[in-house]
Amino acid sequence: MKVLIVGGGGREHALAWKCASSARVSEVLVAPGNAGTAAEPRVRNVEVAAEDLAGLTRLAAAERVALTIIGPEAPLVAGAVDAFTAAGLRCFGPTQAAARLEGSKAFAKSFLGRHGIPTARSATFTRERFDPAWLRAQPTPLVVKASGLAAGKGVVIAAAHDEALATVEGMFAGQFGSAGHEVVIEEFLAGQEASFIVMADGVHILPLATSQDHKRRDDGDRGPNTGGMGAYSPAPVITASLHARILREVIEPTIRGLAAEGLPYTGFLYAGLMIAPDGTPNVLEYNCRLGDPETQPILMRLQSDLTVLCEAALDQRLDGERAHWDPRAALGVVMAAAGYPESVRKGDVIEGLERAAQLPGKIFHAGTRLAAGRVLTNGGRVLCAVGLGTDVAAAQRQAYALADCVHWAGAHYRRDIGYRAVQREGGGP
Repeated sequence: MKVLIVGGGGREHALAWKCASSARVSEVLVAPGNAGTAAEPRVRNVEVAAEDLAGLTRLAAAERVALTIIGPEAPLVAGAVDAFTAAGLRCFGPTQAAARLEGSKAFAKSFLGRHGIPTARSATFTRERFDPAWLRAQPTPLVVKASGLAAGKGVVIAAAHDEALATVEGMFAGQFGSAGHEVVIEEFLAGQEASFIVMADGVHILPLATSQDHKRRDDGDRGPNTGGMGAYSPAPVITASLHARILREVIEPTIRGLAAEGLPYTGFLYAGLMIAPDGTPNVLEYNCRLGDPETQPILMRLQSDLTVLCEAALDQRLDGERAHWDPRAALGVVMAAAGYPESVRKGDVIEGLERAAQLPGKIFHAGTRLAAGRVLTNGGRVLCAVGLGTDVAAAQRQAYALADCVHWAGAHYRRDIGYRAVQREGGGP
C-alpha cells in the first residue's frame, strides 16, 4: 500500500519514518516534506502544500494512495478529511466540524463546560464585548489565549493586569492574525503539564504512550511559550490511577460528548493537561492531531504497525486493537534557530548530521530544506534529536549526544529536557 503524510515538520518526518517501517507499505509520500523525509528509505517528497486540499486529493487519487494521515492542524480545521471523504479516499483525522475543538478555543471551553470536563475558569471576549474592568478584578497571573490557530504561540501567561491588558489588545490588533479576533482569558492553574494522546474511531478509544513536553524556550521552564522545546515518554507524573482517571473524566466524556452533539470524532486526539496538586486533570487545550514534539519520542517507542491502527480506526474497530510499546523511555530535544519563537533567520547550513547518523537514536527534521546537496535551516524549530534508554536519564544522555554533534549559526536548545523525570529517578539535581 501507499501512504500519504500531509505536512512538513518534525511530527510528519516521524510519521513518515514510522509508516515506511511497515512491511505492508510500498512507499510513503510526504506533502511537502523536508530535508529529513527526502533522505528516508521508501519515502518521497511531493511539492504539494499542506493547505492545498484540492491538490492533495488529486495527488492521493493519482498515486492510488490507500491511507492518508494529516499531520498539522490547519488542513484539518480547513476540512481536509471532508475533502478526502468526498473524493472516496481514506483519510485519518477528524472532520472539519469536530476539529473545531482545536480551531476555536472558545468552542472548546464551551464544550468542556457543557460536558462537565475539568478545566480552568475562563471568559471569552471579542473586541466589542471586552471589559477591562472585569479583567482587572481577576487574580493574577492570568492566561490570555488567542481563540484561533496561532501555531502554538498564541498563549501568554501575564503576571500583572497591565501585561494581560496589553496582550489582549495586541491580539485584537492582529498580533496573531485572525486567530486573535476572539480571546479567551483563563485563571492560571498550578501543577504539572502532561500530554495525553489517544486514537479514536468515533466510539472506541486507544490510548497512546503518555508523554510530557516543555513549552518554555529556556532552561528551568523560563522564557516565552513556544510550540515545544522537547518531550519525553513515558511521563512519570501519569501514574496508573491517574491514567484511569484521565480516561474516565476527560477522554471518554469528550468522545461521548462529541458524538452526542453530532460530531463523531475519528483521529488522534490530544488533551493538554495540567495535573493539579490534588491530582485533578484539568484540560488546558485540545489538539486534533498528534503533538509536536511529543510525536517523535512516542513513535520511537511504538512497536505496533501505525497503518494497521489507523485503518482499524477508520473501520470503527479500534476496540479489537492493542498498541505495543518499547519498554524503554524516549526523549526528544528540539534544536531551534536563533530568535525562536519570534522571527528567525533561514538558510543557515546545518553541519554534523552525518556524524550524528553514526550514533544511537534518531534525528527528525522539522524546519529544513535541501539546496545544492546541503541541508539548510528553514524554520524556527529545525531538528529534534531523540534518544532511547532504560530510563529517562539514559534517553536524555543519548539525545544530547546526538544534539551536540550538530550545529549551525545561532542554534539553540535547552539543556534540561526531562529534568523533572530525571529528578524522580534520582539521576540529577
